[in-house]
Amino acid sequence: MEKILNDILKEHQIERNKIVDATILKLIHNAKVSELSQSITVLKSQILQIFNMNKAKEEFKEAQIYIPNANAKKEYVFTFDPSSFPLIKINDIKNLDQVGLQFDTEKACIFGTPTNADQINIEIEFFNTEDENLEIEIKTIPFIVNADPKDLWLNKPSRMDSRFPKEENLTYSSQFLDKKIVVASKRGRSHAHEGTFRDDDFLVKSLPDDWAVVAVADGAGSAKYARAGSKYATEYIIRSFDNETFLQTLSSEADSYFNIQSADDIKIKNKTFIINSLYKNVKQLHEALNQYAISEEINLKDLHTTLIFCLVKKFEFGYVILSFGVGDCPINVIGKDETDVKLLNILDVGEFSGGTRFITMSEIFSRPDMADRFGINCFPDFSKLILMTDGIYDPKFVVESKLENLESWKNFLRDLDGENEENKKIDFIDDSDIEVQLSDWMDFWSKGNHDDRTLAVIY
Repeated sequence: MEKILNDILKEHQIERNKIVDATILKLIHNAKVSELSQSITVLKSQILQIFNMNKAKEEFKEAQIYIPNANAKKEYVFTFDPSSFPLIKINDIKNLDQVGLQFDTEKACIFGTPTNADQINIEIEFFNTEDENLEIEIKTIPFIVNADPKDLWLNKPSRMDSRFPKEENLTYSSQFLDKKIVVASKRGRSHAHEGTFRDDDFLVKSLPDDWAVVAVADGAGSAKYARAGSKYATEYIIRSFDNETFLQTLSSEADSYFNIQSADDIKIKNKTFIINSLYKNVKQLHEALNQYAISEEINLKDLHTTLIFCLVKKFEFGYVILSFGVGDCPINVIGKDETDVKLLNILDVGEFSGGTRFITMSEIFSRPDMADRFGINCFPDFSKLILMTDGIYDPKFVVESKLENLESWKNFLRDLDGENEENKKIDFIDDSDIEVQLSDWMDFWSKGNHDDRTLAVIY
């Protein structure tokens, strides 16, 4: 009470003296003054409470609240930390619907999957929990939804009036011996962005004497007419095998080679015959590409393309797979129980500056490892035989060593089975629309990997 009296004297500029001090001493015990001073204390407390309540509002208005950016087409959740502003309750957030998001009042969180990229101002409606009137205030802050990287890529159509036109996307499925095959080849985002053609190609064919063949080629991105080179290479090599007499002889040699009763010298002759036969067709392809370039009045290097193929037949003792590869496209067989994997070709990866080797390069035929490019293998059975271009290999396996790593292949198979960001699955059992499934799966996003993609699966 004495403090209140002293404050009043100071406020009214009444100086202290003997009379004033005596008066104060008397008023300290005055009932009316005591009652009034208590009222003043209560009023001051109420004013202070109102002050703190409004101060909390202003602090929330001025606070730098960090709300992370969202990403278009990706699930988003952000929860406000209530401990930062214990007296503040967020009632609603306006304008979130502009980007497809919502606000949960009870959980104090922004959630949803943004439908589009944008930069908006969101209005946070809030009140102080100690405010009897629950007066709504508004705090406006910017909110950003980043674009889906896929949406930044253009999808220009290829000019079909250009030389050597080609479909942007191609799929295929059919029987393959007593198994099935599905293939999809898709123009890469880099080509789509520029409106240029798909350079990959493939071809599958059933042949006489119960053989079947699949060929895959990846035209060099630096080659002007790579799309024509890859198409010509797959068509020519498969056409070269479409000869019943040749295939019957090949069957006989393969049967003898894998016959455990054949002598070693016979096996050597069988192997030599098979490799020489395949070599002859590959060599003729190289020469034919050269003649094709001359007839089209273009340089052979304009047709640069890789090439892999598998010539397959089922014998009583198992599946014979004759393979060849030049370039950086792998061929792999996954065992029947998916407990083993084998790479069937050597890859030209990182051997020299400027890229891989191509079937259009004459140097490959004079190299000592030429014979190693041909594979002669037999498997009692297999789960899958897979051929792919580097548009699949680079993002999914990254390095060559993983192509012979069983765990890497298990991860790849799980990916095909739907364990991926896009939840895209290829159903090899209920395969009525497997071409569409494979084509959709091949739209996967991988930063920095936007090349053409071709994948062939025999299952």
